[in-house]
Amino acid sequence: MKLPNADGTLVEYRRPQGGSPYPLAASPPKTRVAYAAAHVVANPLAGDDELDWEATLLFRRHLWALGLGVAEAMDTAQRGMGLDWPRARSLIELTCANADGPVVAGAQTDQLPPGSADSLAAVIEAYLEQCETVEAVGGDVVLMASRELCRIAAGAEDYVEVYGAVLASLERPAILHWLGEMFDPALHGYWGAADYETASETCLAIVEANVERVAGVKCSLLDQTKETDLRRRLPAGVRMFTGDDFDYPTTIADDSDALLGAFDFAAPAAAWAFEALDAGNVDEFKRRLEPTLPLSRHIFSAPTSYYKTGVVFLAYLNGFQSHFRMVGGLESARSITHLATAFRLADAAGLLRDTELATERMRHLLAVAGIGA
Repeated sequence: MKLPNADGTLVEYRRPQGGSPYPLAASPPKTRVAYAAAHVVANPLAGDDELDWEATLLFRRHLWALGLGVAEAMDTAQRGMGLDWPRARSLIELTCANADGPVVAGAQTDQLPPGSADSLAAVIEAYLEQCETVEAVGGDVVLMASRELCRIAAGAEDYVEVYGAVLASLERPAILHWLGEMFDPALHGYWGAADYETASETCLAIVEANVERVAGVKCSLLDQTKETDLRRRLPAGVRMFTGDDFDYPTTIADDSDALLGAFDFAAPAAAWAFEALDAGNVDEFKRRLEPTLPLSRHIFSAPTSYYKTGVVFLAYLNGFQSHFRMVGGLESARSITHLATAFRLADAAGLLRDTELATERMRHLLAVAGIGA
């Protein structure tokens, strides 16, 4: 078939050869804690952006079978980009009720209408409602960044007050999520400062003041230098969960744990790589995982907030869902050229499980875009 290039030309592409070389099942890693932030499957036959609950749960079972934990209702699941709190709550309840492996779940303040919070107390109350939901069904909390807190906070002291109050209420330690503005522009200046140095001091002050209540920090800044700096400054016993979808083989090899949207599509390769890491072979770990990096860097390319489109596209190619539709119509966020490149890179990384199915589905998308086979 002919695939489009970025310059607008069409280039002949031979059908992929063979299937994925990666395992279908694996034991949980022993040397790292690893979560995949999982996407959701839309139900195209239902209105109001309803989910296909069965297909959504089936994909989580795929992740658990590969030894990974599930990070539920995170930004990969389109929190803030189509998935509202009522559906997120149902999703958390479904996943925890059917868990066959570790589950952490995102708690934030998105039940508040945008621009409605008029006090820190309102933000705290919203956080507490969602945290209570997560813990009541057996999940551990990931405290996601709050757009409303970012909007109304006067400075670092407001973040200290809010996070201190929320963490004090939890039954179990939580993971704090530092989500950079490349993922969500509304979070510009989170922790009360636009520069990393000042913001990191506030984040660390919150961790140190609540160290027994913080299991770790998920750093999603797509900057290995910043993540490494923050990890080295964390108190003993507090984990760094890499969110560096641009360079996760290095950050994990360097002692970060993992909570990654990239592990949604790269889960089989991650499971295979962790086997090498558990055996003490760091170089082999990197060798096994590095072929997935060009694909991940492409999927998370700017505008990074649209990476969910590439994640769901690969799930569609690999037969985890019967359609390429997304909550909120987000399947339209990336061009056919972007998707064609993702197809090529997934093939090169060995991440197409059934090459005949993937090719058939790619041909279909090309035809919809007016590109003949």
